[in-house]
Amino acid sequence: MPELDIHWKRRTFLAACVAAPIGLLAAKKPRDQGQGGHDDYFAGLQQALRDADLMRPTLVIDRARLDANIALLKQHLPSDMAYRIVAKSLPSVELIRRVRAATGTNRLMVFHQPHLNVLSQAMPDAHLLLGKPMPVGAVDSFFAQYQPGAFDTATQIEWLVDTPQRIADYRELAAARVRDGAGPMALNLELDVGLHRGGFRNTRDVAEAIRSLQADPNVRFAGFMGYEAHASKIPDALGGPAGALADAMAYYADCVEVAKAVLGDAYRPAELTLNAGGSSTYQLYDNAAPCNELAMGSGLVKPSDFDTATLSDHQAAAYIATPILKQLDGTRLPSLERLSGLFQAWDPNTAQTFFLYGGYWLADTVSPPGLQRNAIWGHSTNQDMLNGSAQVELAVGDHVFLRPQQSEFVFLQFGDIAVYEQGRIVDTWPVFPQAPMAQPAQA
Repeated sequence: MPELDIHWKRRTFLAACVAAPIGLLAAKKPRDQGQGGHDDYFAGLQQALRDADLMRPTLVIDRARLDANIALLKQHLPSDMAYRIVAKSLPSVELIRRVRAATGTNRLMVFHQPHLNVLSQAMPDAHLLLGKPMPVGAVDSFFAQYQPGAFDTATQIEWLVDTPQRIADYRELAAARVRDGAGPMALNLELDVGLHRGGFRNTRDVAEAIRSLQADPNVRFAGFMGYEAHASKIPDALGGPAGALADAMAYYADCVEVAKAVLGDAYRPAELTLNAGGSSTYQLYDNAAPCNELAMGSGLVKPSDFDTATLSDHQAAAYIATPILKQLDGTRLPSLERLSGLFQAWDPNTAQTFFLYGGYWLADTVSPPGLQRNAIWGHSTNQDMLNGSAQVELAVGDHVFLRPQQSEFVFLQFGDIAVYEQGRIVDTWPVFPQAPMAQPAQA
């Protein structure tokens, strides 16, 4: 009996050794992710694009969802704070006009020199704050390309500065401009409130910077900008978003006190831009914060990078739509044709292959559900490849819908934005140029 027992245990052990990797392999085998075709929303959007003859890669904004997000912004914005539109995240004059009309703001934050030129001409009543420090050469280019009009560059632009050297560069440029008859340049100090992407890191340096501006008639101190995008991502174990924001605002408040002390009787808070905030943090603020305005842009269209708890009530309002050019059965890869059957046997989601019109955007497929990228094939900006199971209902001429991961760069890749509302494409909004507009040749 003992010998039989040993043999039985040995056979059991060997069987387990064989079964374990088989079980592990089975657990890793992909499941069929196909769920049919588009739901009613995307089916309606697809039909609207067809009716508008938009059979090319197109960036679509759902105007009703955009308006709903704007309403949420107004609802959450602290009563004592103004709102500043982040132009890079909504890079279209017409899109910004809609947001301005709904929010009543004339404040914009700008991040690119050509966009600065566009907005100063298209919106002569706007107040523009730079969202990052520009090389002094870019500032010079702005003035060289600026077309004089109702917009006053001395009072309606605040240039962001982050170091004593940047201040010195701008002071030199400002002196040359004043000699030519221009007004002084307004300089806003970038504060490092915890993101650690640059800016003034201590109150001593802030005080010295304000003194240097106060002593120069060619420039003026315009306020502070403190961006704290990190706050929404801080885990609870490290204090969480509320703790990170509290730390950021404590330093910001210290800098405001320094400005009061240095400026003395010249300190007029109503005339200063005390900017903070961002899409992922604006809902964390109340009137106790030391700033007087909050910036926000991406949350109004909500690309997927902004799927945060602090924006859970906002809706995705922007999609990329692109037609299917080719639909093939199975997945055939160059030099691996003999393995096509094995690919499908292992992964049912390779039963179909789809080639898109364009591709390789910073975006994720959302409809129809169940589409996936092929890791072996890779990406193509010309005809990107997606796989799907037999359950995916998609044919040549249908659209695939993707959700942008961000708006600030992705929106600029498709030409005019298609505006969708109530089952139709109701408008098109041109996007910002990435380079200066060509000037007409002189006769």
